Amino acid sequence: MDPRVESFVMVHNIAKRHNVGTLARSATAFGVSELILVGRRDFNAFGSHGSTSHLRFRHFHSLHDARLYLKERDCDICGVEITDGAVAVNQHPFRKSTAFLLGNEGTGLSTKECEICDFFVYIPQYGSGTASLNVTIAASIVLHHFGVWAGFPERTRDGNKFVVAEKPAKQVRRNYCADTAESVIEERKIRKENASHNFFDMNGSDDSSSMLDTLFGG
Repeated sequence: MDPRVESFVMVHNIAKRHNVGTLARSATAFGVSELILVGRRDFNAFGSHGSTSHLRFRHFHSLHDARLYLKERDCDICGVEITDGAVAVNQHPFRKSTAFLLGNEGTGLSTKECEICDFFVYIPQYGSGTASLNVTIAASIVLHHFGVWAGFPERTRDGNKFVVAEKPAKQVRRNYCADTAESVIEERKIRKENASHNFFDMNGSDDSSSMLDTLFGG
């Protein structure tokens, strides 16, 4: 498998903010490169068990900007949802680096979220006691399957635990994903290069330009 293959998790409109902390814990366990927050920057790290220190966070103001960033990296966007064309995740319908977009706990993926997805996977169920899974559990299952398909190397174990890496010297502010100067410049560059593509109707859906202008005097 290509060693450059990566996985990403996109978080947008999740109702329970503490789920981001437990998502981060699963993301670090299964080799996710970045957790992408769309819309709100703040999150609750409860349940992360310190894993947020080992994971890169990136923020975008709109789904459109997040998609441009991922497409710049030749990355598919996979919606985790039961749709007509969804493929069972255990069939591993992956082709390359993939970002997984998980829907709201109560309503699933919205129409707008589905529009940015390249394909969909669902998790087969074999019991009849529930209609859906907790978003973190669903993410864990999907990310594990992707890691198996991608051939990610298994982490070293020490006794009955996996070895945890040392915390990075530089850490982001806890529970908040800030725009670094680098990420702001990168977003501006990607948006400018792809302005002619017109992936979506931007009317009233993207406030990132005004934010960037405020930050950089543009």
